[in-house]
Amino acid sequence: MASICCFFFFMIKNNGQNFHVKLPRKETLISNISLPEDLVQIQAYLRWERKGKQMYTREKEKASNKFNNYIVYEEYEAARAELLEEIATGTSVDDIRKKLTKKGGQEFKDSAIHEKTNTIPDDLVQMQSYIRWEKAGKPNYSPEQQLREFDEAKKELQFELEKGASLDVIRKKITKGEIETKASKPPQNKRYFSAQRTQRKQRDLMVLLNKHSVKSVEGSITVEPKPLTAVESFAKKIDLDSSPVMNKKIYKFGEREVLVLVTKSADKIKIHIASDFEELLTLHWALSEKAGEWLPPPCTVLPPGSVSLGGAAESTFSTCSFDDLPKQVQCIELEIEDGNFKGMPFVLLSGEKWIKHNGSNFYVDFSQRFKQDQKDAGDGKGTSKVLLDRIAEMESEAQKSFMHRFNIASDLMDQAKDTGELGLAGILVWMRFMATRQLIWNKNYNVKPREISKAQDRLTDLLQNTYTTHPQHRELLRMIMSTVGRGGEGDVGQRIRDEILVIQRNNDCKGGMMEEWHQKLHNNTSPDDVVICQALIDYIKSDFDISIYWKTLAENGITKERLLSYDRAIHSDPSFRRDQKDGLLRDLGHYMRTLKAVHSGADLESAISNCMGYQAEGEGFMVGVQINPVADLPSGFPELLRFILQHVEDRNVEALIEGLLEARQELRPLLLKSSDRLKDLLFLDIALDSTVRTATERAYEELNNAGPEKIMYFITLVLENLALSSDDNEDLIYCLKGWHLAISMCKSQSAHWALYAKSVLDRTRLGLSSKAEWYQRILQPSAEYLGSLLEVDPWAINIFTEEVIRAGSAATLSSLINRLDPVLRETAHLGSWQVISPVEVVGYVDVVEELLAVQNKSYDRPTILVAKSVKGEEEIPDGTVAVLTPDMPDVLSHVSVRARNCKVCFATCFDPKILADLQASKGKLLRLKPSSADVVYSKGNLNFVLFFMH
Repeated sequence: MASICCFFFFMIKNNGQNFHVKLPRKETLISNISLPEDLVQIQAYLRWERKGKQMYTREKEKASNKFNNYIVYEEYEAARAELLEEIATGTSVDDIRKKLTKKGGQEFKDSAIHEKTNTIPDDLVQMQSYIRWEKAGKPNYSPEQQLREFDEAKKELQFELEKGASLDVIRKKITKGEIETKASKPPQNKRYFSAQRTQRKQRDLMVLLNKHSVKSVEGSITVEPKPLTAVESFAKKIDLDSSPVMNKKIYKFGEREVLVLVTKSADKIKIHIASDFEELLTLHWALSEKAGEWLPPPCTVLPPGSVSLGGAAESTFSTCSFDDLPKQVQCIELEIEDGNFKGMPFVLLSGEKWIKHNGSNFYVDFSQRFKQDQKDAGDGKGTSKVLLDRIAEMESEAQKSFMHRFNIASDLMDQAKDTGELGLAGILVWMRFMATRQLIWNKNYNVKPREISKAQDRLTDLLQNTYTTHPQHRELLRMIMSTVGRGGEGDVGQRIRDEILVIQRNNDCKGGMMEEWHQKLHNNTSPDDVVICQALIDYIKSDFDISIYWKTLAENGITKERLLSYDRAIHSDPSFRRDQKDGLLRDLGHYMRTLKAVHSGADLESAISNCMGYQAEGEGFMVGVQINPVADLPSGFPELLRFILQHVEDRNVEALIEGLLEARQELRPLLLKSSDRLKDLLFLDIALDSTVRTATERAYEELNNAGPEKIMYFITLVLENLALSSDDNEDLIYCLKGWHLAISMCKSQSAHWALYAKSVLDRTRLGLSSKAEWYQRILQPSAEYLGSLLEVDPWAINIFTEEVIRAGSAATLSSLINRLDPVLRETAHLGSWQVISPVEVVGYVDVVEELLAVQNKSYDRPTILVAKSVKGEEEIPDGTVAVLTPDMPDVLSHVSVRARNCKVCFATCFDPKILADLQASKGKLLRLKPSSADVVYSKGNLNFVLFFMH
């Protein structure tokens, strides 16, 4: 032990300061002092409590009797040194005991602390105590409860020992969770009690200000249209000259292309195949009544010079030359009777070389309808075109596996950073297309889970570093990270591979669906595995109701067809015995944490575990995992996170949201610093942000009957959350200040509180519209350009930006504002209109019950629709110039965004008399002149105005 120093202080001071006399004390003076271990434990606990009850890694924890998972070796030894110093000054052991047991307002049970059991090692008692705590729902125990839990765990193990089990057998049974325990299980239903509130600190809101000048490198560059290739020119010629197109696809082979274009006229189907290959091509083809089938084509449909080969035919291409083709192409045309066959398989022959599509036969589906609304890629204006072109070129490689995709994304990060805002927007669009299953996740390639997690780790490291060096792009970088997942170096990914084998072995489920899933996990794990694991847990908990399994899958976008589409397909339904239930629930619950650690960066429990630290023991061949806690977390932060986890499913969410926001505020200073664990803090912040949104949505029912003060308070909470996640948030912060003042005025019954609150509401709504327009400007051009290059479904391209907006707090805030607006209008006696899209128009009035009923209609003249019902998710019919309604969809709803983007007037009318007058004008020509808060309309002969405006 190091030498201990003692200090004497005198009442006479040295220049106003205490005298400081350092007296050496020999180790021999204290070496013989007897210090009870229970006092060291109490002192260590008090030290830990003073430091904010920080969480430590289990590797560091000392087996020090009752304080399992809390007291670490360093704290224990420091506590011992402090007590020895006090004894050396003359304090008796009895005095120290009295002093310590009174601290914290409670008496420690000396007998419980002092009790020793020589036959059962403390590490086993600690493990059993941890299992009891986990089975009880991980409650936040008081020190007395911790002692009782430790004693109960010891009694359970002592009982096993008395039954004749050896320590080795007990250790194995603990590892498998087979020791019988009386720990109470957590309630399965959501809690319906009032939560203890978090004490929120008073902060200057301007500290949250983020204001950066953003410059896009490529945004102002004029991009020359890319010249059409010979095959594209041929396709355009056929498009113009032929009947409606049913199917169209261009296959790329290096610099060469093959076009397949199917048209239909009357009862005939025409198949055009063209290529710019220089060598003469032969078409080896057949027809089919179902996919995968090869049937010989009838002689009546064979082109001249064709040869029948039993089950197929061969036809030779001929040269096709148009005046405007950049170079010569060869083509062939086939004509088939409609209805006789469903498709056409084929391959190409060039000399003695077979040409296939990614190693498989080509197949033309006659029943498929060409997506006419699929836009051409265009010139890439408003995008980082060079980067997006490179992404499109690499997609065939990226779709092999997540490892390939994440490594390619890492390689492109420098180019994206150099391009600025639009470059990172391009990466976001690409990653979100991936995350929403618009791109292929795995194709003909097997990859180990640890290789995927390592590639994720590399990409998230680069994103973490960019977050530090490019603060003006933090909002985009957060969104990219949320689509990627955390990843993890080495052992974390390997656990996915190892742990499923342990689950199968421990629970005797080595065949059927579990074996098929095991093969998929070994060859290409993906975020779908988190959903599959949850579906299995729900299925087992429902007493093996298979409909629950499929319900969980469907709610998360996984169909039977998707399960069959994996390289290692899952064909079977799960089927387990009743005696497997408890073991599977336990092991799959643990496995879910492993899956989420890699795939679910925004999962709250996983994100908290990564920051607080955890350890997963190895078993046999299975590697162990040690995640250390993030250093320098704020004092009291672990307790705040425990509060959040304890109340995350409460029905009354106000206290939970306050806790979530307090945690985000505490995290914010750490997010502004560079750190090797910054990404773990970022994923935690993203998870907290997401939980605020979902918790608020859970409160909608409660707010239906709430007064304006409560709704305004919830608005401040969600607005604070949005400001914490936004780059350019100055206007949001001023709106937040305004809402706080509005609440104060409401409480004091100020005469004009509603009028002031309405002004703040309008400013907030304007801020949300500006934010939506920024997203539209930055993301939508990249979504349209890259989506067209990658042949993403048109509907996914069209609603891309809307879905990004609605996945964040802005949509939640917009919904709350909509609840409050009518109340404020009535209280403040305001006007009759709320204008969402102020566009001056002229058109003929048509009256409908609901917009949904006519959303697919096409009007042949400019039409002003007066719709009694508008929910917000409808499309605006073609030919519509205005939509007027008594309903009030929020400013970020689909129909609101569509109206602004398409320059359609959209407004809500609150006055029944005005609405009745508009409905009575059915068939008449009206002119609408909206302002920000009113709509003036006029009737009469407006044909000249209509001609001028359209």
